[in-house]
Amino acid sequence: MEPRVDRTCTAFAGSKMIASGDLVDVATKVKKYLRDNGKENVLIFDDVTSAQVELDLRGTLEAVTKRYELLASEAEEKKSGPGRPKLGVVSKEVTLLPQHWEWLALQPGGASVTLRKLIEEAKKKNFSKDQIRQAQEAVYKFMHAIAGDLPNYEEALRAMYAYETKQFKKMIADWPKDLQEHILKVGREALANVK
Repeated sequence: MEPRVDRTCTAFAGSKMIASGDLVDVATKVKKYLRDNGKENVLIFDDVTSAQVELDLRGTLEAVTKRYELLASEAEEKKSGPGRPKLGVVSKEVTLLPQHWEWLALQPGGASVTLRKLIEEAKKKNFSKDQIRQAQEAVYKFMHAIAGDLPNYEEALRAMYAYETKQFKKMIADWPKDLQEHILKVGREALANVK
């Protein structure tokens, strides 16, 4: 996954957390770590989705730092540019049945306005469920990538999906501390429903 400058990420070398924070900070620390520790395998995860993040670590430490500082400043300039901020409208295809198009055409503002309103309403209605599901997915992705060989892996996942937080914590209690802390941070929403 391409790195997102608007979110934090965390880097692990095996089960040891070596960096966490904004993209510039993590890129710099990972570059230093690799310089000092040879070609050890480092995995970097988006703190929201647990998608693995690919960083371009070519060149010197200064080159890497400048590369990601520039990326961050460009993103900041886009946010705070002069005039009215752009809405970020993206055109994509939607496939509906003819009766759905007919109904949308009769709505005030047309299809686009109606679809946006329906989506916003659904987002508000399902906000809590969506947060839990997204947190569960993030925990699963992280655990699958880095903890799949650890004891009680499958039992821990079952406990998480069953909202059995105490059992989940018990299943990961013998895992390395850095992994436990990151899993609990990423899964905060999914693990809040204690049984």
